[in-house]
Amino acid sequence: MLKVLIVDDEVLERKAVAKILKNSSEDVTVIGEAPNGRKAIEMAAELLPDIIFMDIKMPGIDGVQAVKEIRKFDANIRFIMVSAFNTFEYAKEVMQQGVKEYILKPSSKQDILEGLKRVADDIHAERKQTEEQHSLRESLNRAVSIAQKEWVTSLLMNQVQDISFDEWGQLLGAEIISGHVMLFSLQPAGKADFTNNVKQNWYSWLKDTLKSAVKKHEIIIGPITDLQVPVLFLTSEKLHFKTNAQLICDNLINFFKKENFSGDIRIGIGHPYSQAKELNKSYHEAVLALEQLAKTPNRKYLFCDKQGNSFELPTESGFLEIEKKLLDAVRQGDVNQVLFIFDSFVTKVETNKDLKASLVKKSFNELFILISRMLHDLGIVYEGTPEIEGQEDIRLIFEKGKKHLLAVVQQVQIWRNNHAKGMLHKAKEYIEEHYAEAITLESAAEYVELSPFYFSKLFKDRFGMTFIDYLTEIRIKHAKAEMVDPAKSLKEICYSVGYKDPNYFSRVFKKATGLSPTEFRKVTVS
Repeated sequence: MLKVLIVDDEVLERKAVAKILKNSSEDVTVIGEAPNGRKAIEMAAELLPDIIFMDIKMPGIDGVQAVKEIRKFDANIRFIMVSAFNTFEYAKEVMQQGVKEYILKPSSKQDILEGLKRVADDIHAERKQTEEQHSLRESLNRAVSIAQKEWVTSLLMNQVQDISFDEWGQLLGAEIISGHVMLFSLQPAGKADFTNNVKQNWYSWLKDTLKSAVKKHEIIIGPITDLQVPVLFLTSEKLHFKTNAQLICDNLINFFKKENFSGDIRIGIGHPYSQAKELNKSYHEAVLALEQLAKTPNRKYLFCDKQGNSFELPTESGFLEIEKKLLDAVRQGDVNQVLFIFDSFVTKVETNKDLKASLVKKSFNELFILISRMLHDLGIVYEGTPEIEGQEDIRLIFEKGKKHLLAVVQQVQIWRNNHAKGMLHKAKEYIEEHYAEAITLESAAEYVELSPFYFSKLFKDRFGMTFIDYLTEIRIKHAKAEMVDPAKSLKEICYSVGYKDPNYFSRVFKKATGLSPTEFRKVTVS
């Protein structure tokens, strides 16, 4: 509903215009009347009308002066000028202030309503365009965020080899001369674990803080996995690497201390490289640095020893932990996570020349046996398990292992696709039960034990809509049902169906139904 202020030094004129507007078919409400320009300025600042009917010739501050003053603090207010003076000079003055409507006194009902309709149509068209641009910007930001996460994952897993820093610079609109990776980790206090909400809040905080605090780098933030977030820092100027990295870490840690997170933050830092294809090395260095930090609890961040001399060799218990993580990732059909764990392990082994090949071969054979059992338990028939010969070179073992893992993941994905119906219906039930909470794609995926990326793809393929579109559909359905109760305010309904911002709720509702919440309630109640 549009708010209208009427300004005229003649009481009868004000009352007549107000009566015409109140009986009009336009969705407007008269929020006040002002007898002069000074009072009009005060009321405009306090009431923030959408439209002002402004008489030009008034004692003291006239209508033209009042328009100039009001536009200084709110350029969006529209004016319909009303005057008994049909002179070019008056029209010219108000047109210079961006006023398009000019009505002559005595004003007929038709003149007033036609002028109001033109201005109201302009406002509605402009707001619709703004909402569409906002919606498009939100969709674009979501798409860019998803693309960046996948990009970072592919790059750090060394799956992107054909893009240079020059090409990156063209995409980002800045010259890139080097890049490095930092790996941020949220460490729980003691043995406590974090809820999905805490994880997502920390991830959102990290993204917002880095984007606002880091000025000398282009940053691309990867996905959160096991409370770890890889962040790619790209620089367009020659900076002292360690000094700048320390400054970023110190600032972030200080910001973190002001938050209410119950854990602690740790940062592993990889070295800078001048070739894009070498950035996966920086990532693996950050992984190693973060692991070393676990042995130095008083330190918050650590640069990787480029020679790898400070890192211990994987022990048999270390191999068992890697086996467990790999099996979990394979069971979920998460190819990115499988590559992440496998390549991290390979990097660790390659930095330690004294590691016995026999231990690696023994562990791989055991891993392949465990994978075969897991496939059998799932009812997957697969007979491509490789044999590791006693004299085989360790590099060949790695190649066989990686090839086998990728083939198995493909089989698991096929199996999951065939059995996805039950999981996805379980996810829909979860959404329908928890729509009023701050649920996310990640929390729904975790509930059905699928990776977020894989879950998102399956959900869209199965139901023909995205996770967020379905969640929105459920929330709007419940909002409609609640609007039948006139005792509930729109703000209450907004919060009760899972939205935090009434303005955003209103935009989403109108996009889904074609009516604003106020308009929908009027139609429903009447």
